[in-house]
Amino acid sequence: MDLKGAKKAASTGEYGGRERRVHRMFVTRNTEYHCRGDVCIAVRDRRSDTWLPSHLALHRRITGGVRVLANGTAIPSCEPPRVGEALYFAEGGRELITSVLCGVERPPKAVVESYPPLP
Repeated sequence: MDLKGAKKAASTGEYGGRERRVHRMFVTRNTEYHCRGDVCIAVRDRRSDTWLPSHLALHRRITGGVRVLANGTAIPSCEPPRVGEALYFAEGGRELITSVLCGVERPPKAVVESYPPLP
């Protein structure tokens, strides 16, 4: 076991081990897509702050991101989506492409605890 990395991480305030957090929040202008791993488990409207129980992204795996060029051409990628790209859901129903991401964040614990119950 390499304790040098652990000591260095402790002194800099950075965690040097494997990422354990599983929740991510993909933010568009109007919507937050809350995911556990690669599966969307909750969708929330940013204006009303309400959960959307019938959104098409719910319970679907993120396939990747889509970069939209200035001429309107959409270029899909199987890489994790980044700011400036749209989320792409291909499995489990009709294809779904969201609007462009303006943020990828870790949701606060209070938000994770307020997720609607899974069916």
